[in-house]
Amino acid sequence: MRRFAFLALLPAAALASSARADEAPPVPAPPSSDEQLRAEVARQGAAIEELKAALEKERKDDGAKAPSSLPVRISGFVQADWIIHDQQSQDEVNGSTGQPLNQDRFMLRRGHVRLDAEKGFVLGALELDANTTNGLQVRPIDAEVSLRWPAKPDARLPSLVATMGLMRVPFGGEVQELDYVRPFLERSTMFQALFPGELDLGVRLKMKYRPLDLAIGAMNGSLIGNKVFPALDPVHAKDVVGRVGVDFDIVRGVHLQAGVSGDVGTGFHAGTPATMNQLVWQDQNGDGLVEPNEIVAIGGAPATPSQTFRRFAVGGDARLTVRIAPVGDLSLRAEIVSAVNLDRGLEVADPVGAGHDLREVGWSVGVTQELTKWAMIGARYDAYDPDADASQQRAANLVPVDRTYWKLALMGMFRYEQARLLLEYDLDGNPLGIGPNGAPTSLAANALTLRGQLVF
Repeated sequence: MRRFAFLALLPAAALASSARADEAPPVPAPPSSDEQLRAEVARQGAAIEELKAALEKERKDDGAKAPSSLPVRISGFVQADWIIHDQQSQDEVNGSTGQPLNQDRFMLRRGHVRLDAEKGFVLGALELDANTTNGLQVRPIDAEVSLRWPAKPDARLPSLVATMGLMRVPFGGEVQELDYVRPFLERSTMFQALFPGELDLGVRLKMKYRPLDLAIGAMNGSLIGNKVFPALDPVHAKDVVGRVGVDFDIVRGVHLQAGVSGDVGTGFHAGTPATMNQLVWQDQNGDGLVEPNEIVAIGGAPATPSQTFRRFAVGGDARLTVRIAPVGDLSLRAEIVSAVNLDRGLEVADPVGAGHDLREVGWSVGVTQELTKWAMIGARYDAYDPDADASQQRAANLVPVDRTYWKLALMGMFRYEQARLLLEYDLDGNPLGIGPNGAPTSLAANALTLRGQLVF
């Protein structure tokens, strides 16, 4: 009977269980893979937006604290010289300047540190030079602020750069050549005379489009190496100087750089102050006693005003480079300049004092040959005449005088990475010597110099 009672209860229990199942909430189905992917992308997008907002807030906070800075690149080079022998050296001092006459010495010729910054259309550079050429000195050697277009180089468009500050004078090829690139110790004599120091203050516009290279500037005309008023300008008129050149491959392995330059400006002759009458005693017999015939009267002179004068120069330069495998590049270079009243570094031109315009003529030719990447040899000859119309009174005759300075530089160089070891012998001829008969002659001034250089 109990078994039948239990079996009778089973249908009732099943009906009660079904009723409870109908009353319970349904179990949700697991999400599909597409829904999971969309949810993950939405979560990552929200995280990226939060990160962008945090970075923008940080940038604004930094901008409020300090002005925006430009990325800066640091570079430089060192040139240390050992002048092994110089024929002009003496263990003595110059009586007028008090400087030693000995040149056989070690010296820091150049030690440059350069900072370059650029961002978009804006460029800037500051370069400092330390040397011991005339005692220890540190000075700015280049300081430029520039605007360029386009902001990024584009071969389809011309590049324009407008610059203000202290910069290289856009004249000739040798003046533009950087000191650590030039294979010879120094620039030729004509450029040391006409453009001493190579850098001047002013504004400059440079344009380059395919093979054409153009530069023109308005500058003070008083370069940092001037003997008179260096880095200053005694006249309000500015010098206009520029160069038009080409730079291209003639054929594969043969490259040509050539240009024509010009410089038009205004020079300055300083006036003299007024002087008073003077009595001068000259002890002619050396007895220490004043005698009437030893007293000389020197009359006073009125002041003379300062004057300006015109000066100009034209020049041409060419450089041909031929790749000779497997030895290296053969480079031929030549430059010529004709100028009037432009000498500012050797025999300063003063046509007012001389009574006539001073015609200056200079030229140079050179050749270098690489001997694989490890070495180079070369030679350069240059000549410069500061007064092509110079003359001298000899007896009753006025005869022409050759005032030409010339130099033959013979160079050998060892190279490793960014380092150089250069040995140069300079045969130096100049008209400053006087022979036993009183006639002008070449002054012995040959020199042998060893230079170590490192670019960083």
